[in-house]
Amino acid sequence: MKIAIPLANGQLSMHFGHCQEFAIIEVDEQSKEVLNTSMHQPPSHEPGALPRWLHEQGVNVIIAGGMGQRAQQIFTQNDIAVVVGAPSEAPEKLVANYFAGELQNGQNICDH
Repeated sequence: MKIAIPLANGQLSMHFGHCQEFAIIEVDEQSKEVLNTSMHQPPSHEPGALPRWLHEQGVNVIIAGGMGQRAQQIFTQNDIAVVVGAPSEAPEKLVANYFAGELQNGQNICDH
């Protein structure tokens, strides 16, 4: 399983489409052990670019602070689950909390 987290200054970026980079974290679903973490520069921000790109990276889940409804629909159509409203924390902590069922989801700060 691969989880993508948009980052700004090493923490979760609250604005998904305007992040500096993505952490893509590969996790063994059975043991919930992190196998690999890699950093990637996203393509330029244009409609549909990020869903295609993340799908090509093999991403299954996105943990985000905020994301517009249309983007969420596109990810769902590409078989990528979306978790929004996550707090601005380090990617490894977000993934650990996600698998422990302790990821605190707040309000989706994107309304477009």
